[in-house]
Amino acid sequence: MSENDKESNQIEMMDTTTSATKENEAPKSVKDADVQPKSTLTKHTPWLEKYRPMKLDDVVGNEEAVSRLAHFARQGNLPNIIISGPPGCGKTTSVLCLARQMLGDAFRDAVLEMNASNDRGIDVVRTKIKMFAQSKVSLPKGRHKIIILDEADSMTEGAQQALRRTMELYSKTTRFALACNASDKIIEPIQSRCAMLRYSKLNDEQLLKRLIEIAKTESVSFTSEGLEAIIFTAQGDMRQAINNLQSTVFGFGHVNSENVFKVCDEPHPILIRDMIEKCLKSDFDQAYQLMNHLWRLGYTAEDILSVIMRVTKTYPMTEFMQLEFIRVKSV
Repeated sequence: MSENDKESNQIEMMDTTTSATKENEAPKSVKDADVQPKSTLTKHTPWLEKYRPMKLDDVVGNEEAVSRLAHFARQGNLPNIIISGPPGCGKTTSVLCLARQMLGDAFRDAVLEMNASNDRGIDVVRTKIKMFAQSKVSLPKGRHKIIILDEADSMTEGAQQALRRTMELYSKTTRFALACNASDKIIEPIQSRCAMLRYSKLNDEQLLKRLIEIAKTESVSFTSEGLEAIIFTAQGDMRQAINNLQSTVFGFGHVNSENVFKVCDEPHPILIRDMIEKCLKSDFDQAYQLMNHLWRLGYTAEDILSVIMRVTKTYPMTEFMQLEFIRVKSV
């Protein structure tokens, strides 16, 4: 191929990149909701977005990992990173806060957020991701464009191999942040090119503090038992906790344990506690009736066993009996 042909191909590729970048300005990217000023939010805005942290200092929990991200933001030289952890612990939010602090006004144009569980094929890497990496954006000195891939462990192996090559080619201009639930599903060549950050579930105190802040700001009527019920159903997931709080408020206007479990549609832990108490007293007929009652309400065996496990861990009994309950449940 002659030099003129190569130059013409490069020009065509840049034109395609520019048009593709404009097409990528969809609601799912960071162009709209993630940078929406607080003043433009309405009463119909989901609380999850309304109270999403905008700065790393506002992120709840995982202080050690967040402090590392804050260090990257101060230094301005972000490496490729993999953030692994359970749902709702702040992985994507932390990266968005980091990008906002590092890039400032260039945040809109220099950040691409994609959900890899939806766009998981090799074609997406070869088109959207590669074109964004090739596009030219005015950035502060020493800064890079950032591509955020949520649910990265859902990408096919072929897509991950193509992503590895893209990370190599555009390392001078683009950084990648991969959020996933299980880092072992990311291929080794990508893991070796990234700094690893591990997030854990949020504890009950962290969830409770945030829920009280939101409830007071929204003038919500609540009881302590209601907030405890939300924490019980959320299992360390801040996203689910906030959604359950808003759903209960919009559905019943008051947050108590009864209303929370109606919204979340889980077996009530009080019934489970009663069943465990009957078992400890060898009153198996009564325990069976409680179990049968839950079954007739339409709960699956998985729902019931999941709540039994969680209640057993906090029920006041000897350690031996606790282990026996867990062992039987696990069989």
